[in-house]
Amino acid sequence: MMLKLSESRIKELRESFKGKRIAVIGDMMLDGYYWGDVKRISPEAPVPVLEVEDEFFRFGGAANVALNVLKLGGVPVPVGVIGYDNNGTIFTSLLSESKITDDGIIIDETRPTTTKTRVIADSQHVVRIDKESKDYINDEMQNKIFGFIESQINSLDGIILQDYNKGVLTEKLIERIIKLANEKDVLITVDPKFNNFFAYKNVTVFKPNRKEAEEKLGIKITSSEDVTFAGNKLMEKLNSKYLLLTLSEEGIAVFEKGKEEKRMPTKARKVADVSGAGDTVISTLTMALAAGAGILEASYLANYAGGLVCEEVGIVPIEKDKLFDTVLKEQDERT
Repeated sequence: MMLKLSESRIKELRESFKGKRIAVIGDMMLDGYYWGDVKRISPEAPVPVLEVEDEFFRFGGAANVALNVLKLGGVPVPVGVIGYDNNGTIFTSLLSESKITDDGIIIDETRPTTTKTRVIADSQHVVRIDKESKDYINDEMQNKIFGFIESQINSLDGIILQDYNKGVLTEKLIERIIKLANEKDVLITVDPKFNNFFAYKNVTVFKPNRKEAEEKLGIKITSSEDVTFAGNKLMEKLNSKYLLLTLSEEGIAVFEKGKEEKRMPTKARKVADVSGAGDTVISTLTMALAAGAGILEASYLANYAGGLVCEEVGIVPIEKDKLFDTVLKEQDERT
């Protein structure tokens, strides 16, 4: 299915992206990188010695989604938990550098800040060191998070639940947040992971990928019929208003209650790196819906943004101008 957006509609949506307040609730992470050269083997053990030339940190997990919202012209409100440690300090300093509020970031002294550190020698990824707790946060932390969301709900244009199974989104917290969003009529979208998959009932948009859907339904999704079956089955189980099934190189399938599903081919012209594409898709989709786009317009823009991100190496958020300029250009070429 090819969607045709008029130039005036594209400009209208671009304008409406501005200043949308989106809460991103979930597992905040820090991505660390050590780059360098290996010139010798250690005298202590038969291992290479990395001479570090560069060390830097970036947002990972739900924090990367918040950064995507920012780059799309929105005002992200990240809500989650970090530890009382060095990585937590680095995390909050990254927030302040990006001018993103840390009001919704709660410190839990019993947990580390979720950090994934990659060691890269001579452009070769050698090892990844993960520091995290996957235990669910306790009731006190859940209440603090929920209390914060309650205090913000009237000023929010949308909520993204970004789950990486690192313990912040408990089943009880998920239910409370969805109930509150529905009571206040606030758009709520979900990027699920395996553990709480079926806890996300009654949301605006549920966005699983093929692998998650296959695992949860216990089927293989290979044919077009499988996609239709899986999407309808999930809609029935989750009662979401819309469901977006992402199919990597095959694009996305959009399901809507009582309507025929729609397919959109991928927009990546050359795939350099798929990391971060899911974060970009959920942020663009939510921003577009908050800006007044219909589900097909929002899916079209999200699919486009995901494709553009796959053309970049590494986790790079999409800038609003780049997204809309590219979409405009393509619409011109098709007319």
